[in-house]
Amino acid sequence: MMTKKTSVPTSPLSGLKEGGKGEVAPSSRGEIDAFLNAAKTLGPRAEGRGRLVFALDATMSRQPTWDRACSLQAEMFEEAAKTGSLDVQLVYFRGFGECRASKWVKNARALADLMTRIDCRGGHTQIGKVLAHALKETKKEKVQALVYIGDCMEENADDLCAKAGELGLHGVPVFLFQEGGDPVADRAFKEIARLTKGVHLRLDAASAKELGQLLRGVAAYAAGGRKALQDLSKGGARGATLLLEQMR
Repeated sequence: MMTKKTSVPTSPLSGLKEGGKGEVAPSSRGEIDAFLNAAKTLGPRAEGRGRLVFALDATMSRQPTWDRACSLQAEMFEEAAKTGSLDVQLVYFRGFGECRASKWVKNARALADLMTRIDCRGGHTQIGKVLAHALKETKKEKVQALVYIGDCMEENADDLCAKAGELGLHGVPVFLFQEGGDPVADRAFKEIARLTKGVHLRLDAASAKELGQLLRGVAAYAAGGRKALQDLSKGGARGATLLLEQMR
């Protein structure tokens, strides 16, 4: 059921809900391999402006690192603004079934301001809604990348992998940046990254400082593909180099 909208000064947010009812059957290894083989036959992304979905877990467990994360994530929006050819959409979930998405914006700095207005609230993860939303968006118009930042996973892993496989078919890599070392989230995030040919990286207290540069690299990739990421790496950007090492 769609949650009640709240007023957000900088960018209207809409509630999201997953399409369909019932559980998705677990994916067999053969089905997963078929997804990956089919994905190889898809053509390159369309020319024009890139589109990036930026998703956040805003449940209470992330409160201790939320302010720091907001400042680091702002660097990605700054990089997006520099490219001049990237549209960004912010998605976040929190509380009891609340999952909202902003409009697609060309001025990514507005999203950095919007993030400062979001407070964390207790609730379970809703990663399935995020993946389903990204799939819906890319069916309407190509999405070049999905970024997800979170610390845990409280859903059925097979359901998430089924959605990730569909994103893989549509050529949408998922870049998952995991705070902390929750083993359940670690296994699920790794598989989502594998199915979508994306990247999964764990961030501890030391490596969290690199998140801003990693996000800059993702923004460059979404706007200009692997070549833009390679150019950023050649310029000495450590985050871009690390992403290239991890991407298959």
